[in-house]
Amino acid sequence: MPLLFVLLWSTGFIGAKFGLPYVEPLTFLCTRYLLVIVLMAALAFISRAPWPRSAAQYVHIGITGVLVHGIYLGGVFIAISHGLPAGVTSLVVGLQPLLTALGAGWLLGEQVRGRQWLGLAMGFGGVALVVGSKLGGTSVPTFGAMLLPALIALLGITVGTLYQKRFCPSFDLRSGAVIQFLPTLLLTALLARTTETMQIDWSGEFVFALLWLVLVLSLGAISLLNLLIRSGGAVNVASLFYLTPPCTALVAWAVFGETLSGTALAGMVIAVAGVALARRQ
Repeated sequence: MPLLFVLLWSTGFIGAKFGLPYVEPLTFLCTRYLLVIVLMAALAFISRAPWPRSAAQYVHIGITGVLVHGIYLGGVFIAISHGLPAGVTSLVVGLQPLLTALGAGWLLGEQVRGRQWLGLAMGFGGVALVVGSKLGGTSVPTFGAMLLPALIALLGITVGTLYQKRFCPSFDLRSGAVIQFLPTLLLTALLARTTETMQIDWSGEFVFALLWLVLVLSLGAISLLNLLIRSGGAVNVASLFYLTPPCTALVAWAVFGETLSGTALAGMVIAVAGVALARRQ
């Protein structure tokens, strides 16, 4: 299940690359969220899925949705649409395990062992090798402006993972998805209405990217993420995100023909070894 999650999660950057030329980022996400809500609400109704019993649980699940979906995905899509390479974006988000390890010790009382710190450091070093060459000759001010949305995305996914592990680690994936995406859609639509034209070019590539992100990412990968958060420690779950940039590079090579340097291949090996070390029982 962890390896399947990494593979599916990595394709999100590829889906963004396919779809963003035809739509603005927040409008893209609004369309995606709306489809997910319709599909999951129908599934929850047909299968008679249980719903939370208290108002507090609704609030907690909704907050995790805004953090994990709204802030994280919004930051990633805006960063890529502004020109930040997908590999660099994934590197920034790849800092999440280090921040999660700090937060898990302070907020959740999880013990972070020295072996896990070493594995997390190895993972970061490997990820840096994989995507470092993508920076190119971009100027510092321009790169900084593109980097800010990715940093906000990093904050969202880190706080969201810790919050969900602390306040609502277990909930039905069908009804929970509806509760998570409803406030996320409302906030994203509000921002899109005030900052974007909300026009969509319904090309074949956009439709493919939209369906892929809805069915494979929002339904498949997010469900796996919720299961992983429910069954594992926050640090162990977060360490999986180190594998996303190398896996994204492999998918980009298979789909777009992007080649990998020897340094990138070495970085992948280091990142995989670091994740294995951090997750070792």
